[in-house]
Amino acid sequence: MSLTVIRKKARVGVITVGHEPYWGQFAGLKEELEGNGREFEAMLKENDVEVVYGGFVDNIDKSFEAASFLKAQDVDFLFCYLSTYVTSSSAATAILNLNVPTVLVALQPLERLDYRNTTTYMQLANDNICSLPEIGGVLVRAGKPAAGMIVGTLHNDQRAAAELKSWCQVANARKAFKQAKIGYLGHTYEGMYDMNSDPTAFTAAFGSHIQMLEMCDLAKLVNDVPEREVKEKIEEIQSVFTIADPFIDPVTRPIKREDLEWSAKVAVGLDKLVSEFGLTGLAYYYRGLDNNEYERIGSNMVLGNSLLTGKGIPLAGEADLKTCAAMLIMDRLDAGGSFAELHPCDFVDNVVLVGHDGPHNIKIANGRPIIRGLDLFHGKSGSGIGVEFSIKTGPVTLLGISQTADGRYKMIASEGESIPGEIPQTGNTNTRCSFNCSVAEFIERWCSAGPTHHFALGVGHVNAKIKNVAKIMGIELEIV
Repeated sequence: MSLTVIRKKARVGVITVGHEPYWGQFAGLKEELEGNGREFEAMLKENDVEVVYGGFVDNIDKSFEAASFLKAQDVDFLFCYLSTYVTSSSAATAILNLNVPTVLVALQPLERLDYRNTTTYMQLANDNICSLPEIGGVLVRAGKPAAGMIVGTLHNDQRAAAELKSWCQVANARKAFKQAKIGYLGHTYEGMYDMNSDPTAFTAAFGSHIQMLEMCDLAKLVNDVPEREVKEKIEEIQSVFTIADPFIDPVTRPIKREDLEWSAKVAVGLDKLVSEFGLTGLAYYYRGLDNNEYERIGSNMVLGNSLLTGKGIPLAGEADLKTCAAMLIMDRLDAGGSFAELHPCDFVDNVVLVGHDGPHNIKIANGRPIIRGLDLFHGKSGSGIGVEFSIKTGPVTLLGISQTADGRYKMIASEGESIPGEIPQTGNTNTRCSFNCSVAEFIERWCSAGPTHHFALGVGHVNAKIKNVAKIMGIELEIV
């Protein structure tokens, strides 16, 4: 079985807003502004979203019509392109009636006016920002402020294009939770109070359904996997991972053929579980006992989980539902997002090792990830195969999701650097991370923010995008 992962794209509406009284005064102006709006729509379509055009809105009636049409199309997000000066009624009516996160866009065709030859027509064709304060102020007064604004030029403006792409990624992060089912398999690791979650509170905050699953759901699928699909999965594993010899750590061992076959069989079962229940993500943990079937399945999920996470279906170990959400956000922001925690510090190089025994986002590995045989998984039952790598060197971002004393969800984020260098060869991921302060000071600051001990580790500096995700989802964010 080959699982095809289809990521839901945000359905974004776009309207171009104009000012009807101008058309009888300036021949050709309406047509020119409509053309500019189509250029912006084309820019929007270059991003990984589904675009729904709501029309050229130049009076109050068209504003009502655009809102009704886009609402019927179930759009998740709105870009309002201001083509010239417009009254706030034309734009705000559509925005307030549609009631989805909205970005106001004012992209001027010319970098500057030809001052000695400027006509009123030319000024109006470049008056994109003129009504931006009016509309922005009305939305604030209405209690529904714009999610953001993009100001710049319509042509060859890299900053504006990057802002547009960023907002599309934010829209996709929000969309990922809409009508989504996040699987919850087993139970939290015993004694980890920070992992405990209230599924109803999660649904209220993120809008997703928590699909309760049993190990027997997975076991049935694993046991029914045909030999042909096991062979196909082994081929996939061998195409992605390098098989490593044992290291000096006595818990490492050679990978046996039966280890590989069993991990491949479990991986196919996981693919089928995701497909059968229509899962967007999965939080899982099951202790197992005396090498029984559930223990052997639970201790051999890392390979399949890492493959799925790299394909955009995040899986979080130790039944960490909150970090599953963080991983999903980071993935949709094109930052990857690997399941991670703080490991030992290197006080000589001023870095902290960041990693976990799984699952991992192999899409952001620095080079080809390797797999090692393990006689045990520390603190857990069973034996099997571990995944080992560092994520790509360069800028990184940590995103954790925790809860406050009154139960509200809270995001905690920090930007740092992935530094090249040696890592322990113990069958776990480990990334050497540095921050803009001493490693001890960073850890003190991070832990004082009240995080869970897990977080999503992603590539790039994406705090600005996380801030926008938190804003449109109504979740508190603390930047460390």
